[in-house]
Amino acid sequence: MRNLPSAVKHIMIISLCMMIMTYLNEPLMARLFALNPITFIKRPWQLVTYMFMHGNFAHLFFNMYTLYVFGTVLERVWGTRKFLLYYFVTGIGAALVHIGVQWLTGDFALTVGASGAIYGILMGYAMLYPDSTLMLLLPPVSVKAKWLVLIFAGIELLLGVTGTQAGVAHFAHLGGLVFGLFLILYWKKTHRLYSRWD
Repeated sequence: MRNLPSAVKHIMIISLCMMIMTYLNEPLMARLFALNPITFIKRPWQLVTYMFMHGNFAHLFFNMYTLYVFGTVLERVWGTRKFLLYYFVTGIGAALVHIGVQWLTGDFALTVGASGAIYGILMGYAMLYPDSTLMLLLPPVSVKAKWLVLIFAGIELLLGVTGTQAGVAHFAHLGGLVFGLFLILYWKKTHRLYSRWD
């Protein structure tokens, strides 16, 4: 943990603490901090706090591992303040897209998890290092970052439209990708993509 950049480290610590608190009192934590598409207007902090909650330790582990691998790179390039701005823009953007889809479909289930922001992190990495080669675990093949993000986007769109894998916020994942893409393109246009905000 000592070598982790500040934002990544604190996101991981807060997420772990929220997981422990959820196990101690899940009804209270869900009511206050999970993203509720009906009551979030009265509790706007849920647009942020849902990112630090997770359904189980496996959910937490995979999100935090991805944050560690790719978020560490982005924070070291952008600096802590810029990384945090990107993280929260993609996470909140993911929440808003997901809420919109929930209202369209009539599915008002609670939402937790950093996955929307994590997909934003993947988009950020792919935009900065499109030709970097990544090794997947399953299947064990190598793929360039730009193609991996496109594959993930296609899978999430397919699963979201078909309603496959119920209980997973596929459109939140897509929202994180889209908001990440637009923010990166804005920074690119204004020549701020590689500037640091420490």
